[in-house]
Amino acid sequence: MKNIILVMLLSCLGSATAQAVVQGKEVSYQANGKTLKGYIAYDDAIKGKRPGVIVVHEWWGQNEYPRKRARMLAELGYTALAVDMYGDGKVVDNPDDAGKLAGAVYKDMATAKARFEAGMDVLRKHETVDASEIAAFGYCFGGGVVLNMARLGGDLKGVASFHGSLGTENPAQPGKIKGRIISFSGDADPMIAADKVAAFKNEMESAGVNYRVVIYPGAKHAFSNPDATETGKKFNMPIAYDAIADKDSWEQAKVFLHEVFAAK
Repeated sequence: MKNIILVMLLSCLGSATAQAVVQGKEVSYQANGKTLKGYIAYDDAIKGKRPGVIVVHEWWGQNEYPRKRARMLAELGYTALAVDMYGDGKVVDNPDDAGKLAGAVYKDMATAKARFEAGMDVLRKHETVDASEIAAFGYCFGGGVVLNMARLGGDLKGVASFHGSLGTENPAQPGKIKGRIISFSGDADPMIAADKVAAFKNEMESAGVNYRVVIYPGAKHAFSNPDATETGKKFNMPIAYDAIADKDSWEQAKVFLHEVFAAK
């Protein structure tokens, strides 16, 4: 009988552990009177506070892709918030509309900063988050956003840009960027050509930033998104998924987060 009870107890404990999965839910917040709709993910089996990571979407808007990345970060033990840089959770499915939305954000960095910081405030206040330990990941459009937020002095321990635009009208100034930077690009990406990579490196060097640039041979724009190849064919865009670059950049980003949050 004792053995049977022990087996039942272990079975119950195993079930409870199995049920402790990543929680993901939509959150609404405000920036300058605009409603923004984000998505927060965390593992409720982890006790205590943990670092938080902002995830900024591609130019399509805050669709399922950044949400998937937020859940992946939650599986690593972080709390992640996929933010909304367009407002009202707006998502588009064609490059014309996406270009207009992304262009409007880049032309108004003050509004972009307000929206980004509003999301960061939501993340900091979440019950699972250590407010002093925040990093940011960005993809394509989002990669450019997180780099610009770092340039503007955002309180970020680390910023990772995946095939994000590297140019800016607000070059980094010495002492302005507070955390570390890592940028992942493909050498077959016409949107992030070699001259732009070289200019970015010079900018980071001149500002004394702790940074690293990783270039993947043969990888095109949007290499981390499994839907990129199909989308590229549909709209005749020079984008494509690259499984090797995707996997390696994610593994390097995991190490990067460990390093930036371990640094005191």
